[in-house]
Amino acid sequence: MHGELPKPVEAPTTRRGRRAVVTGTVLVLAAAALAYVFYPAGQQQPQRRGRFTAEGPVPVLVAPAARADVPVYLETVGTVKALNTVTVRPQVDGKLLAVGFKEGEIVKRGDVLARIDPTTYQAQLDQAIAKKAQDEAQLANAKIDLARYEKLAATNAINKQQADTQRALVAQNTAQVQSDQAAIDSARATLSYTTIIAPLTGRTGVRMVDEGNIVHASDANSAVVVITQMQPISVQFSLPQQDLARVNDAFAKAPLAVDAQRSDNDAVIDSGKLTVVDNQVDTTTGTVKLKAEFPNAQTQLWPGQFVNVRLLLDTLKDVVVIPTGAVQRGPNGTFVYVVGDDNKAKMRPVAVERQNETQAVIKSGVAPPEKVVTTGFARLSDGSEVAIGSANPPAAPPAGAPTQRRRGNRNANPQR
Repeated sequence: MHGELPKPVEAPTTRRGRRAVVTGTVLVLAAAALAYVFYPAGQQQPQRRGRFTAEGPVPVLVAPAARADVPVYLETVGTVKALNTVTVRPQVDGKLLAVGFKEGEIVKRGDVLARIDPTTYQAQLDQAIAKKAQDEAQLANAKIDLARYEKLAATNAINKQQADTQRALVAQNTAQVQSDQAAIDSARATLSYTTIIAPLTGRTGVRMVDEGNIVHASDANSAVVVITQMQPISVQFSLPQQDLARVNDAFAKAPLAVDAQRSDNDAVIDSGKLTVVDNQVDTTTGTVKLKAEFPNAQTQLWPGQFVNVRLLLDTLKDVVVIPTGAVQRGPNGTFVYVVGDDNKAKMRPVAVERQNETQAVIKSGVAPPEKVVTTGFARLSDGSEVAIGSANPPAAPPAGAPTQRRRGNRNANPQR
């Protein structure tokens, strides 16, 4: 036993190294197995196929330059306002007997809106008429006496002063009868106020008082209804003072057309005419107020509504236009790519007179019917060969749908 040598003990460091080697070998084998499964021998990784390669022609879309009449607009935001708005209030006190309109309906000028109890005011009118009849009787008697006194005074049968006194009494009674007539007219007018009529043609709002309530002319809360004139209607908007000279020059030549547009999709709601340019500039905002009138035949414009306003200042006649997307900007200014018959794009500087979101007016640099690139600038450079694509390629048939048969033979097999 004492002659045997002890076994060597492995160091911990050597043991950890062997584990790492084993783990690495397993991972390499696993990766090789996966590669064999997904990419068997002799099969290459699928290549991406495309119509154009990086070395081929640059796919682009083009549009021809054209001549057109281009309108020049000033655009802003405006507020719809009624030409006339009336708050209908009672002019006499009394009990509201009836309401003759429906909320939200169109009423015409002179239509009966409501009636107030007329009993008291009818009695006052009758009293004034009776008072006039009484005074007219006294006047008639005074005139008879005056005629008698004048005959007696002419023969010196009575004193002339007595005839003069009677003449003054006739004048006094005449004035009293005239006063009675004025009282009758006033009472009749007051009686007419018990019938509340529409002062203008327009749309009624929410009824503010119900039948059976006591209304008072002096009470601000006794309004019956608010009537708003809807046809025609106006739109008020503001423009910067820098545009004032151009607007005044154009407005002096002819009426200016104004379009009211929806705020979500810019669809034209109604078209009207500019009617007023305010006589002063707002010093706090540097803008001037303008007002346009619209027929509003379809009542699509509503008081208080916000709309986009487009004021037509001028129309550029027979100018060269291209899509706005074709205009590019570089260190030397604006330019476009013009595609010739050789399908090569050539960079050409242009002078842009004005542009909006859709089209640009070209003062010089391009002439119809030259074609300019509108899409595909990523790989494009001066002299690049291009392949012109279609802006609206035909849609592929849905999966599972039968393909179209040839028109010439009903019995032909579907084309695959």
